[in-house]
Amino acid sequence: MDFSELKLTRQFLNAIADAGYEEPTPIQIQAIPPVRSGQDIIGIAQTGTGKTAAFLLPILQQLKYAQGEAPRALVLAPTKELAFQIHAEAVKFAHYTDLRIVALYGGVGPKVQIEAIANGVDLIVATPGRFLEIYSHGHFATKKLKHIVLDEADRMMDMGFMPQIRQIQEVIPSKRQNILFSATFPARVERLADEFLLWPTRIEVTPESTPVATVKQFKLELPNLRTKIAFVEWFVRERLGDERLLVFTRRKEDAENLSRFLQRTFDLGVRAIHSNKGQNSRINAMQEFRTGAVQILIATDVASRGIDVPETSMVINASAPRDPHDYIHRIGRTGRAFRNGTALTLFDASERFAMERIEELIQSEVLPYPEPPALEEFETPRSERQTQAREIDRELRKRDPDYQGAFHEKKKKKSSGRSRRN
Repeated sequence: MDFSELKLTRQFLNAIADAGYEEPTPIQIQAIPPVRSGQDIIGIAQTGTGKTAAFLLPILQQLKYAQGEAPRALVLAPTKELAFQIHAEAVKFAHYTDLRIVALYGGVGPKVQIEAIANGVDLIVATPGRFLEIYSHGHFATKKLKHIVLDEADRMMDMGFMPQIRQIQEVIPSKRQNILFSATFPARVERLADEFLLWPTRIEVTPESTPVATVKQFKLELPNLRTKIAFVEWFVRERLGDERLLVFTRRKEDAENLSRFLQRTFDLGVRAIHSNKGQNSRINAMQEFRTGAVQILIATDVASRGIDVPETSMVINASAPRDPHDYIHRIGRTGRAFRNGTALTLFDASERFAMERIEELIQSEVLPYPEPPALEEFETPRSERQTQAREIDRELRKRDPDYQGAFHEKKKKKSSGRSRRN
């Protein structure tokens, strides 16, 4: 099948051709017709398989051309990075139309965004907080909104956005098209979605939480953070070549430290993005990663759903994410647009439980990394040992309510030793 069979008009077919898309993906084939016909949709598909185009193209075609001053469609995203990415895609697809598309997100002053809205807008792409902020000051009306999309709906409902989403639901027309898209959609989140959709069409092109088949997945257990950094250093020196690498860390401090270490060690572009970075800095870093000016991008989960760079050949998780669904989104940054990619998760003893949850979710064992290098043995600092011990205790308590912790066992042994001596 090609895009013309999906009954898209010539303006959008030309824009699709300019973007280099040759044929629609399965989620696009199944979603574009019902979205175009105005149905409520729950769409579930692996990350990197074209979900953004699956809802943007039919919505833009329904909008047709610039009309009036107030927005007629709204796309909500959980992060600034994802809103920025969706806005860029929408502008690209609307290139041969006069449709006006505005992105609203925090981290930057609202003045420029307010000025853009004042010139008239057809489609708004926004984070919930910034949307409500600008709306509450009376800068646009919502009575013309006919289409609302919640992208990454599981994260939207799972990250504390529910109060804001409910506020938005109260100020937009009740007669509208609702579209929810995500790579994962747990049952508890689906129950929440029942608040907003009536008889939705469910489109699931792959089993929920299935990683992209073009991504080879590996794991490697290492004792501590310093050894993980040594592995990344080895990989960059011996294996990376000219490819692009994305590294995920659990903490922003780790992202910053790893970035500085690699910048000192190698003469290549390295940037870090995390919540302490300014919005312009994060956007510029991602743009440079897209163009290849930056070869290595280090990020916390703030960016796991906002990076769409098909040239990313490798993802390294410097720690196993606690939420296994985050693993799906992290590794989905490679193997995009049906390219091949590789994902490697580095984990220590305290993260074995997280790896177990990941393998349970994807219903498959992640293979050991083949031929790991002989790395220098670094002693685990006392503070890191304590953190690992607390993490292990926390996991064991979850599994056994009667478990009293390693500290308790240690104290009991000391007590019994004193008793024997007495």
